[in-house]
Amino acid sequence: MDQTRPPPRSRSIYLLPNLFTTAGLFAGFYAIIAASNGDFVNAAVAVFVAGVMDGLDGRVARLTGTSSEFGVQYDSLADLVSFGMAPALVMYHWSLSSLKFDGEVLGRIGWLAAFLYAACAALRLARFNTQVGTVDKRWFVGLASPAAAGLMMSFVWAFADGSLGWSGEELRYVALAVSIVAALLMVSRIRFWSFKGGSEKGPRSERVPFMVLALVPVVIAIMVVDLPRTLFVVGVLYALSGPLMWLWQRWRQPASRVQ
Repeated sequence: MDQTRPPPRSRSIYLLPNLFTTAGLFAGFYAIIAASNGDFVNAAVAVFVAGVMDGLDGRVARLTGTSSEFGVQYDSLADLVSFGMAPALVMYHWSLSSLKFDGEVLGRIGWLAAFLYAACAALRLARFNTQVGTVDKRWFVGLASPAAAGLMMSFVWAFADGSLGWSGEELRYVALAVSIVAALLMVSRIRFWSFKGGSEKGPRSERVPFMVLALVPVVIAIMVVDLPRTLFVVGVLYALSGPLMWLWQRWRQPASRVQ
């Protein structure tokens, strides 16, 4: 018997973290079905549920020591459906499809904007997969696809429930701008805070500033009052944080050179 032959690789996969990934994939798929049936509020909520599942699967894998290359690839494919295809199609069915009433060219621009978002989400996920372990964990390079999906779906949810009195058709040009901006931010080189604490490895890497923890009860209290509009405001502020920080750094550089 050859003692130097390496043991065969295990073909098994870990069940628990992949169950969360599957749940997120199901939520994204359900969002597409709900949007095609005109149920835009539940479609938007489903994408947020997918975001929760996406946050849990990785943490469960790390806590239970069940991380695997299969899980990483499966999670990435599920994210493409939940945070790429689902938000694009929900936004298209809710608002962007109404651009066809303004002319054939604008109708094409509507579905092209939805495709642009889906394509940029795929590019963002591919870039993230190739940069794991080589970038500072404190920052995302480009707007993360779950955050972009949150911006898109909070916009839909904030208006689709009828509380503000505007329909998707009336907001079609705003929806077009939101879709394009979210898409371009994902593939940009602008940095966004990842909320993952410092650059240390191990348990210390999960630490966040105390003020962030102190703000959590305040944010939860505000969300209870008006969840859809609060999520939309949070999404807009986070999307603006990266460009504003980039502009601030660009403004400071010439000033420091003069001194």
